[in-house]
Amino acid sequence: MRLGANLYDPESVKALLKKMPIGNSSKMLYAAYYEAFLTFLGGNWERPKYEYEEKTPFIPLESEIDQLTAGLSVLLATVCRILKETAVRVGEATEIRWTDVDFEKRLIYINHPEKRSKTGVYMVSEKCISLIKQLPREGEKIFKSKRSIVIHFREQRNKLAYKLNNPRLKEIHFHTLRHWKATMEAYKTRDPFIVQRLLRHKNLKNTQRYIHLAETMFGALTDDDFTVKVAETKEEVIKLLEIGFTYVGNILGYEMFKKRK
Repeated sequence: MRLGANLYDPESVKALLKKMPIGNSSKMLYAAYYEAFLTFLGGNWERPKYEYEEKTPFIPLESEIDQLTAGLSVLLATVCRILKETAVRVGEATEIRWTDVDFEKRLIYINHPEKRSKTGVYMVSEKCISLIKQLPREGEKIFKSKRSIVIHFREQRNKLAYKLNNPRLKEIHFHTLRHWKATMEAYKTRDPFIVQRLLRHKNLKNTQRYIHLAETMFGALTDDDFTVKVAETKEEVIKLLEIGFTYVGNILGYEMFKKRK
């Protein structure tokens, strides 16, 4: 309406969407919302069709993520740390309850997944746990409002980008951290199934983009880029995981692990 559309005239809305300087994905979303509005009113329209555009996500340097996080409030820094280490969606992070965190084992349980994903559990760093412990326990959930967090993050991020004279920081959104973690995991493991489990994707096709992105950014990996270990006992499994090895699977009766050199 602010841009001049008449919500009671579908052709007016259609004409506005056509000239709006936004991507087709956003236009598809707006069109779907408007159709729901029309249905509520008892009306209908011929929804315009938009071709889906798959964009290459912006992947910042880890130093830029850490630079940004260091300048944020403790609350926002905690959110960013969780997203960076787990690749969960911001909506999933803001639904985390205090009871979803095992402080002793450094585990975070995602019990309220989005987009019909499965639930998940992630091991995080001592730094992440330390940040969570600094937050006040004022309710069932660790974070009160997703909307408030998104707004304040945008404000603080833009100020830091200007203060640090790094416009690339303005390209970092919460979902960027999911892209970053997935790409780094793809680079580290070269295994789409491991990345799929990390992201809790139902369709492996959605995961493959990160394998291709990692290869584009770092070049195709070879077996010579990895150290491979075999674990025969529970203690050996724990030790390999603690020093950064990734579980590959049981091959010919052996529990196989690998880590990028």
